[in-house]
Amino acid sequence: MNHATNITWQTSQVTQAQRQRLLGHRSAVLWFTGLSGSGKSTIANAVEKALYDRQISSYVLDGDNVRFGLNQNLGFSAEDRTENIRRIGEVSKLFVDAGVLTLTAFISPYRADRDQVRARLGASEFIEIFVDTPLAVCEQRDVKHLYAKARRGEITGFTGIDAPYEAPKRPEITIDTSQQPLATSVEQILTYLTANGYLTAPNGVAAP
Repeated sequence: MNHATNITWQTSQVTQAQRQRLLGHRSAVLWFTGLSGSGKSTIANAVEKALYDRQISSYVLDGDNVRFGLNQNLGFSAEDRTENIRRIGEVSKLFVDAGVLTLTAFISPYRADRDQVRARLGASEFIEIFVDTPLAVCEQRDVKHLYAKARRGEITGFTGIDAPYEAPKRPEITIDTSQQPLATSVEQILTYLTANGYLTAPNGVAAP
């Protein structure tokens, strides 16, 4: 990979803490990880709507959506998957600096890639949400028919079939969508954010 030279980071006159105070809440990344069909995007979108209803500034970065633009030149090899996560980690870091609660919905199968994003952001700004839905349930949903194609050998390197998924060891939140309804999953995440002060600005002012 080529690396840019003769560049200098431009420091803003407005700090992350000032942006958080303006918005009335802290910023962080809610990193949803799990198998295809586990419910990552569904939960992330529902949480975003719930945050919007509370006047919280948030945005969902979805795996498929990002591949339409920023990462359209990447495939699904192990190397491309790592680069995919590295890029979205850097984008997430910018969103967090902007004061936004950022929700990412990516399979992100490799533990080292997720840990690297955590290291770039800092422990308090990376909330790993393991959507631990059983493979059999994910296959039953198969709304994109990807598992069926992988079973037939029409897709290779598919996570959970012929490519590995490395589950988080210590996620902040674990959700099994086969065991609880969507509303309960959303409430579980909102409760965590409230209990850990993410819905309060650095000056102690609670979000609306």
